[in-house]
Amino acid sequence: MRWNFTKMHGAGNDFVVLDGVRQAIEMTPERAQALAHRQFGVGCDQILLVDTPLHPEADFRYRIFNADGGEVEHCGNGTRCFVRFVHEQKLSSRNPLRAEIATGLITLEALPNGNVTSEMGQTRFSAADLPFDIEGLPTKTQGEETLYGLELATTPPQTVWLSALAISNPHAVQVVAEVEAAPVALLGPLIESHPRFAHRVNVGFMQIVDAHTIYLRVYERGAGETLACGTGACAAVATGIRRGQLVSPVRVRMHGGWLTVAFDGTQLHMTGPATTVFSGSIDIDQLVASIPSLTSPA
Repeated sequence: MRWNFTKMHGAGNDFVVLDGVRQAIEMTPERAQALAHRQFGVGCDQILLVDTPLHPEADFRYRIFNADGGEVEHCGNGTRCFVRFVHEQKLSSRNPLRAEIATGLITLEALPNGNVTSEMGQTRFSAADLPFDIEGLPTKTQGEETLYGLELATTPPQTVWLSALAISNPHAVQVVAEVEAAPVALLGPLIESHPRFAHRVNVGFMQIVDAHTIYLRVYERGAGETLACGTGACAAVATGIRRGQLVSPVRVRMHGGWLTVAFDGTQLHMTGPATTVFSGSIDIDQLVASIPSLTSPA
């Protein structure tokens, strides 16, 4: 089965984008892993699928698959590429667009300067919405935010203080003094897969520069550290505002570039670039068969 695809990125967070409207796409974990593989496949952090909507008020359905093959609820940088793809492929000229994600509808608008603004959906601050088991955890209050002390299995064990919130997908955010010195590779996997997070969690490391600027690194669930994470940027800004340390709008610098996030206490809007890199086609089943880790030994 041959699939046409487009390689795109939003501030360095890279995607393989598939048109599921004009071609039949049956995604499996193995096919997603094959496309995402950086040595044997096309290579990406996530696969984005543009599909026909199920909701009567949506223009398209937007599905996201991580590099490990799992389907997730949302991808902020992907929303911007989604709009650019739909317009460039002439699937629709509507602007703004309404997209159906796993948790509802979002509005996406291409701007004259080439950037895209995405409505990120409702932000939820209840631990049950992630879900996050907080029973017995120490807590402290900072502004409007409750911070949770999570013990990690390091040597010796250490406790990190986290905000927990859901922006369709789950996030845990901690403030660090210097983001480039933060132990992302060590602590990111330990927090992401901590048993208290039933569906794992995206992990943000935020350095506050001033009231309107932060530096951020994110260890993404199912992808590892990426050059940018849109929902992670939104999560960091939302918790920073609730902590009383940030004021909307906030510029977010990640390794892949800058995003701008506005938050009114309930709704988040993110603005940033979306870039098309190249297009191609691939025999997806032949690709899967060619990757040793995805095939059983003879």
